[in-house]
Order: sequence, then structure tokens, then C-alpha cells
Amino acid sequence: MAKSKVKPSTDVLTGSATHLLHRALQLALDYHSEAAGSGAVTQRQYTVLAAAAANDGLTQNDLVRATGIDRSTLADLVARMLVKGLLVRERSATDGRANSVRLSQAGRAALAAGAEPVAHADDRLLAVLSSKKREGFLKTLSAVALAADELPAKAAKKVKATKAEKTPKAPKAKLAKVKADAAPKAGKKAKKGKKAKKAEPAGLEV
Repeated sequence: MAKSKVKPSTDVLTGSATHLLHRALQLALDYHSEAAGSGAVTQRQYTVLAAAAANDGLTQNDLVRATGIDRSTLADLVARMLVKGLLVRERSATDGRANSVRLSQAGRAALAAGAEPVAHADDRLLAVLSSKKREGFLKTLSAVALAADELPAKAAKKVKATKAEKTPKAPKAKLAKVKADAAPKAGKKAKKGKKAKKAEPAGLEV
């Protein structure tokens, strides 16, 4: 039997939103790297600095939500930035079990210096599109980013619902139900006992 030859579709990647977003991100990072030069903060480091500057005293969980960077990558970024003296770690004022970070003086200087390369990279990326398409492009990206922000809340809600389904009923409630079910049966037995007594013949007098 002859094997059918399946030709790979050339539209698999060109029609993939995830692949195209990855390519666009890579282009944006290349533009930023060229504009910033060696020794400057990376685009992700700049994102962390900007988030920390906007809200002083953020915990690692706060930074994950604010930047969209995954937890493990963010932990590595923060550790490197602490070593470089760009961030300062301290105990969180709102959660005694967590640490928060804030910008150091060096971090504020790096944030100010990194603003121009970021703006330059943005301009080069948007220049690929016509001026009429840029606003729509940014709105589309904002919609995708908003959906990403909502994912953790939806996941937490799903986990909570799953736990509620698996949680067994309270023993007290179960015991009360057993007693309630047993009560009618006990009543029936008592009635049967009374009927039996009435049916017994009277004893002989001596």
C-alpha cells in the first residue's frame, strides 16, 4: 500500500498568533538591546524598575502581577538587581511573612537612563506599521495583556471551586440527618409494640 505524502502547510507558523507574537517580541528586544548598548539594564530589568518605582514596597507576588514576568524568572531578576544595588529588600509593611523591594538611588538613576532606549525601541517597532494602524495595534495588545492579568484570578477561583466540591460534609450535619431518618422508624416500632400488647389475652385469676 502506497504511503500518502502529506505536504507541510506553509501557513502553520504564519497563521499562528503565538508564533507571531514571539517574533514581534524578539524584534522589540533586539531594538532595545541595540539602543541601550552593553552594560545597560535589559528590557525586563527596566520593566521591574518601572513597576517598583510606580508602587514602592511591592512584594514578589505584586511584581509578578504588575510585570507579567513568570515567578521563577522574576526571582532571578530581582536577585541579580539586588546584587547590582538597583533594588533594596526589606520586610513588607502589609505582610510580615513576605519581603518587599524598593528602588535604591542607583536604581532610580538606571530607570531614568533606561527610558530613552525603551522609547526608541517602541518607536522603531511601531514604525513598521502605518500611523493609522498603530492605535489599533496598541489597543489589541492591551486587550491581550488584560486577558493575561485575569488568568491568575480565574485559576484561583477554579481551585477554590474544586476544593469546595471535594470538601466532605460536616459530621454534625450528617449525624443530625441520621437521627432525623431514624425518628420515624422508632415511632413505627412503638406503634407496633402497643398493638401487640392490646392483642394479648387477659391472664387467669388465681
